[in-house]
Amino acid sequence: MIKMRNMGNMGNMMKQMRQMQKKMAEDQANLNAQSFTGTSPDDLVQATFTGDRKMTDLTIKPEAIDPDDPDMLADLVLAAVNEAIAKVDESTQQTMGKYTQGLNIPGM
Repeated sequence: MIKMRNMGNMGNMMKQMRQMQKKMAEDQANLNAQSFTGTSPDDLVQATFTGDRKMTDLTIKPEAIDPDDPDMLADLVLAAVNEAIAKVDESTQQTMGKYTQGLNIPGM
């Protein structure tokens, strides 16, 4: 009799895990569908990424292009990209962190 009762608890636990996996997949899909835009100082460069870190747009204003200073443009692009990725990371932590709270999972 005791074994049967434990099997019921195991069944409930498995059901809860499946529901959590489904919710987690939905949350990840919603996150991936969002856009995150980072901008450089003076808004000369904008980089837009999806929640799964794919760049979808890069806008460079003409005044950012100085043929005598290509390093400045590179710095502006880096600043915009890094800001956008930081926004993705922050939103990922807010959205998905509840599933990994208390766990030490690299990359989460």
